[in-house]
Amino acid sequence: MNETDRWLAEYDGLHQELGNPLVHWLSVPILVVGIVGLLWALPVPLEFVEISPLLNWGSCFLLAAVVYYFVISLSLAIGMLPFVAAVMAFLVWLDYSAYSLPVAATGLTLAGIVGLSAGHFGHGTLRAVLRDLQLMMIAPLWLLSRLYRRVGMPF
Repeated sequence: MNETDRWLAEYDGLHQELGNPLVHWLSVPILVVGIVGLLWALPVPLEFVEISPLLNWGSCFLLAAVVYYFVISLSLAIGMLPFVAAVMAFLVWLDYSAYSLPVAATGLTLAGIVGLSAGHFGHGTLRAVLRDLQLMMIAPLWLLSRLYRRVGMPF
């Protein structure tokens, strides 16, 4: 079993009996945006700003995730690029808007956690949500792999 299959099988095993799959599917991207937003809001060294105003802990985290996606599966990594670009675009917009990035990111993170809890309702909620948090960047890959399977795309 290759690494992609191992990660996806582990995540799939935890999500065989979701109490509310639609809520779970909506909560995963919300949680990712929230947590990356929290990282985005952290102070960065001056050297980061000198390189690029978009270089921060959140963008570094997304870059590392994309590199890892390419290591484990080329087709899934390519499929994840629009999602990662959308997350970055949203966070750039939020950062330059009148809204407070830390407050919005905290709200999104909490909404994602509540949504994951609702999605797992009745099936080991707390343990499953904690595992979802550990596998936060595998979750969107798992969702994409489910879509790929549905349309018959190999990964």
